[in-house]
Amino acid sequence: MTKGKTVLPMHNQILYSLKEAVLFVQDDGQIIEANSNAERILNNANINIQEQSIFSYLDFDLLTDSNEVHLLMEQKNQKGRLLEVKSIQVAERVYCLLLHPLSIQDKAEEIKQYINENSFAGMEGIVMYGENTILDCDPIFANMFGYSIDEIKGIEIYKLIHRKGKSMIEENCCNLENPYELTGIKKDGTKFYLEVIYYPYNNEGSIIRVASVKDITDKVVNENQIEYMAYYDQLTDLPNRNFFYKVLKEAVSEARKSGEILAVYFIDLDYFKEINDTLGYAFGDQLLQACGNRLKSFLETNTFIARMSGDEFLILKRDASTKEEAVELAEKLIAEFEKPIKIDEYEIYTSVSIGISVYPENGSNANDLIKHADSAMYVIKEKHRNNYNLFDSSISENFRMRLTLETELRKALREGQFELHYQPQKSFSTGKVVGLEALLRWNHPQKGYISPSEFIPLAEKTGLIIEIGDWVLHEACKQNKAWQNQGYDPITVSVNLSAKQFHQRSLVDKVKDILNDTGLSPYYLELEITESMAMSNENYILKTLKDLRDLGVLVSIDDFGTGYSSFKYLSLFPITKLKIDKMFLNNEQQENKAIVKSIIHMSHSLNMKVIAEGVETMEQFAFLSQERCDEMQGFYFSKPLPATQLTKFFTV
Repeated sequence: MTKGKTVLPMHNQILYSLKEAVLFVQDDGQIIEANSNAERILNNANINIQEQSIFSYLDFDLLTDSNEVHLLMEQKNQKGRLLEVKSIQVAERVYCLLLHPLSIQDKAEEIKQYINENSFAGMEGIVMYGENTILDCDPIFANMFGYSIDEIKGIEIYKLIHRKGKSMIEENCCNLENPYELTGIKKDGTKFYLEVIYYPYNNEGSIIRVASVKDITDKVVNENQIEYMAYYDQLTDLPNRNFFYKVLKEAVSEARKSGEILAVYFIDLDYFKEINDTLGYAFGDQLLQACGNRLKSFLETNTFIARMSGDEFLILKRDASTKEEAVELAEKLIAEFEKPIKIDEYEIYTSVSIGISVYPENGSNANDLIKHADSAMYVIKEKHRNNYNLFDSSISENFRMRLTLETELRKALREGQFELHYQPQKSFSTGKVVGLEALLRWNHPQKGYISPSEFIPLAEKTGLIIEIGDWVLHEACKQNKAWQNQGYDPITVSVNLSAKQFHQRSLVDKVKDILNDTGLSPYYLELEITESMAMSNENYILKTLKDLRDLGVLVSIDDFGTGYSSFKYLSLFPITKLKIDKMFLNNEQQENKAIVKSIIHMSHSLNMKVIAEGVETMEQFAFLSQERCDEMQGFYFSKPLPATQLTKFFTV
């Protein structure tokens, strides 16, 4: 102000030339100046508005809350007329107001854009309502609910919303930024899903709400389907592991307060893999569905059943007051699954192995309870099947040691901790070393040498035996070729094959590649397989053995005499040597000597050589020599030695 006169930040000529409705107002509400568009909007009568207070037209107090305010307001002297008003403080006591008339019918799109320009693309309806009743709406909103505009005006807003949504409307009436969801009710009673966002405007101090409403039924249905997929197994229609974990976690939290005992059952179908492989995956799915239905018969208010994965299921039993009560359910489950399951024309007999963990004794959280029930199941499945097993701490310790050993086993392979020691094989007729058996040793950097009886079975179970076996085969061939390159007479090196190695489809190609890579002639490699491996699948085994022999590799049967071989197999299979198991030499009974004699004589009649392992005494050596055994190995001659200590046995 200058000498009592307010100085405007805009020349009058510019103000009157603007198309927008603009006026300037003092903080006490006195209108200082207004262009013709502002005069036309505020006052249709020929009254000089500059002599008027803005309070005659708008609730000016709401426009001075901050330096810049943007609101939808009802014009006081034109009831029902909406104005979009933007107020900007331009001087110490002066505000500039920009006016823009709005109508629900004519300006719905502007309102939508004003409410949320980016989030509400598509078909949205606009509604304006007072405390309870609808004052006005656009055609989209009316059609959304199945009404005409005339029908819907005056209807109580809460009649269009499911009763549970009333509190949500009241809670969100001041939420001007985030949309929220409601369940709407159409004129015919049909329910659908809405997304709502509000924008208020002022009506002489009372708030009238303007809302933009969007039909999101398709989106909600899709989200519900996704939620179902996240928490339910589609094949069996049982809760899945995620849902089970959530429920168990909540049950543990409650039990911690109440002192309740919980039991968790980890259930595995016995022989499912065999059934699946024999009758196909579609049949396997039917079996899983049937088993899921059978488990559902055990549903009670205090039990929760879920499918873990594959052929594994989980049960939570609340209020398991004693271990005996927990065991009782397991026994009922086992009895139920002993009954045949009829699928198509088949009657399938399966059984279940069950591991049980109890809260709080076997775990204080959901993870531990599931893990310990799984561990208990694994133990019983390995031993018996069709049985149950309660978890105890020794199981956990054994598994911990096994996991530690498995981790260290993988590290050993990666860091080169494995070594090969070789046990010489001596000819009875010449007294010379004619072969070496490669034996795997693990030289742990902290624990020293670990017995093969500890880590070989674990390598078999984990599948690491394939990778370890490949290393052994390659290392043995490379070392044998190195001795030959040093000028020593060629001898045969024999390598034991595990069952998993021998049943690889690519075994013959793998052996061929290793021989090519190391440069060793196939005639100086002998592969040892056990008697039980040789007789497990006659046709497939026969083809593999013939392919190896065609390659030039020698094949021997280890531990002969402990299985159920017959002359038929020995005559069919292209075996070059039999190795007599040491158990027949450790016992001096006449029956064992007779077995050894018969093996030697039988082998010679089939043009096969015989080697005896585990020869430790002079008496054993003399007996084998007398019976014309071809070769021997054992501590009587030499223990297994590292490669650097073997050259004393070689001839140049």
